[in-house]
Amino acid sequence: MPSSPNPPNPDCPGPRMTGTKPGVGVGGVIACDRSQGPDFGRPGLCVHPTPAMAQVSINELPENILLEVFTHVPARQLLLNCRPVCSLWRDLIDVVTLWKRKSLLKGFITEDWDQPVADWKIFFFLCSLRRNLLRNPCAEEDMTSWHIDSNEGDKWKVESLPGAHGTDFPDSTVKKYFVTSYGMCLKSQLVDLKAEGYWEELLDTFRPDIVVKDWFAARADCGCTYHIRVQLASADYIILASFEPPPVTIEQWNDARWKEVSHTFSDYPPGVRHILFQHGGQDTQYWAGWYGPRVTNSSIIVSHKMTRNQAPSRAQPETTQGQEETAHLPSPLDLHRPF
Repeated sequence: MPSSPNPPNPDCPGPRMTGTKPGVGVGGVIACDRSQGPDFGRPGLCVHPTPAMAQVSINELPENILLEVFTHVPARQLLLNCRPVCSLWRDLIDVVTLWKRKSLLKGFITEDWDQPVADWKIFFFLCSLRRNLLRNPCAEEDMTSWHIDSNEGDKWKVESLPGAHGTDFPDSTVKKYFVTSYGMCLKSQLVDLKAEGYWEELLDTFRPDIVVKDWFAARADCGCTYHIRVQLASADYIILASFEPPPVTIEQWNDARWKEVSHTFSDYPPGVRHILFQHGGQDTQYWAGWYGPRVTNSSIIVSHKMTRNQAPSRAQPETTQGQEETAHLPSPLDLHRPF
């Protein structure tokens, strides 16, 4: 078998070119002969880039193209990895248009969105993080994730809707509820906001609204008393704001309808790192079994809305209506005190 007329040159760094005579340029590319190139296609032919093929910086792309690229980069990577690269990237990543596009792409807003937004970047992150911070709110996993603070009488129990002498829940996707007994039954969850993805500057500077909701109902044939307490606490468990309305007593022979209780924490002091949610109660007839208030579909949601004034500079918040006096709690367990 005759040998190749152009044996490969292993020292040539250039890429192969096929179908080209040695030394003939094609499209600004010079093809080398057997003295110049290794074999990647046709033996003995390779190509060398001319200055026209030199690497182009991504920063030479039009800004609208760069913005489109950034739209598809995960938000945290944009801030942590991309923004520090150069002043051009920093300025583009801070542009309002980028965060509007990302919000639209994620479905956080629609094309005809007309509500005012103070900071689109913060709006995007708050929408991304928005979810119910309470685990197992509808008893689908029995008592999992709940801390039992008080378990008197016949203790906590999980039942299926509508239950004896009960009514259907307004949301048909909710199938179960927790029910109390003739002795005080209380359960709680302690939410760690930093562990849930909310960083200190977001919480302290912007202080987004925190919306708390709970649903409760009585049996039609038995009265009951319902309790709820929600507290915002610092990293070392100083209570900064509290929602603790008077207990709700429902008389015997009621309509057994589900009732919603809701509270929004707005313009709270800086330093919030934990949220304690506690609820429960007992029946008023002291009947053996599970005749106390029923609770389900509880939620804590950090909103994308911010109803606030400038953060105060004082170290300790003043006592206001709906807030308890600041009290230091030495450990998380002390937050689970009964009513």
